[in-house]
Amino acid sequence: MEAKKTNKKFITIFIVLFLVGGSYGTYKYLHSLAHETTDDAQIEKNMNPIIPRVSGYVTQLFVKDNDFVKKGDTLFTIDNKDYLVKVEEAEAALVAAQANYAAAKADIQSAAANVSVSDANVKSASGSIETAQIRLGRASNDYDRYNNLYKNHSITKQQYEQALATKQEAESQLRILQQQQKASTFQKSVIQAKSAVSDKQTEVAAANIKRAQAQLDAAKLNLAYTAVTAAIDGQVSKISIQPGQLLQSGQSLFYIINNAEAWVIANFKETQLNKMVIGQKVSIKVDAYPDSKFEGTITSFSPATGSRFSLLPPDNATGNFVKTIQRLPVKISLNADNDVEKIKLLRPGMNVDVDVHLK
Repeated sequence: MEAKKTNKKFITIFIVLFLVGGSYGTYKYLHSLAHETTDDAQIEKNMNPIIPRVSGYVTQLFVKDNDFVKKGDTLFTIDNKDYLVKVEEAEAALVAAQANYAAAKADIQSAAANVSVSDANVKSASGSIETAQIRLGRASNDYDRYNNLYKNHSITKQQYEQALATKQEAESQLRILQQQQKASTFQKSVIQAKSAVSDKQTEVAAANIKRAQAQLDAAKLNLAYTAVTAAIDGQVSKISIQPGQLLQSGQSLFYIINNAEAWVIANFKETQLNKMVIGQKVSIKVDAYPDSKFEGTITSFSPATGSRFSLLPPDNATGNFVKTIQRLPVKISLNADNDVEKIKLLRPGMNVDVDVHLK
């Protein structure tokens, strides 16, 4: 009798376990038809790197590890003495360039005045030549007439010589005026050439002003970069610098994490992606906060598997090949109706479980 009771208890326990196991298996099977899950997923947030744009020694540090900062807050300052000197040098160079430009403009104005004077001299010489040519023509006619009269003994030798002298004087005066005209024309061309040179010098001086202004702007910009400020609202990471430390331009120092926005990167097996599409709803459970539930939406798929972005991606064409299931990063955005305060509690790198609703 007692053996029969033991058999009945065993059978009853077996049936209960069978029913429970079957029910659980059926539930998991039916669940798998409409869901894809993975625990290979982490919280992600924007991490703004703090990188100085200029080199120098740290003079003051205004933040500590894990401090909260606002956009525009000064994080630390770099010794600016060298950069102040650079600004003064650039300002002096700009003043010198402006002075050179003013001098070049004055040369142009002087050259223009000289050209006007030379042009007037050329015109005056042309008028004088015309008058001299008229006088020469009259003197030549008088000489020809007196020459014929002298040959006929109608006038005295003195009258003849006077007419000849008048003609020679007119010829000499015409030659002098023509030489003066040539000299004035040559002087005008020289002054015009100098004016052209002055124009080019003015262009060079104007370009030097622009260059000096650009150098001054760059010097002022570098001076402003000696005060490193926060680009976003957020929380700073561990501070790894101290006053007196030499920093190099482009050196990554620490981060500011934007706690207001978060998303999930889930690494699904390639065999799970068959029915997953953008826009599907996702249930998210964070290991750190098991009592809190978050809802999200698939927003994008990575263009390549995670292994392809590694430092040494696998090359299946070499060595012995062992097929390994690859994982593809999937971005899941948190919906706007989630609790904002809870999202602020999330930290990049936290592990989460995600459940994608395929239907």
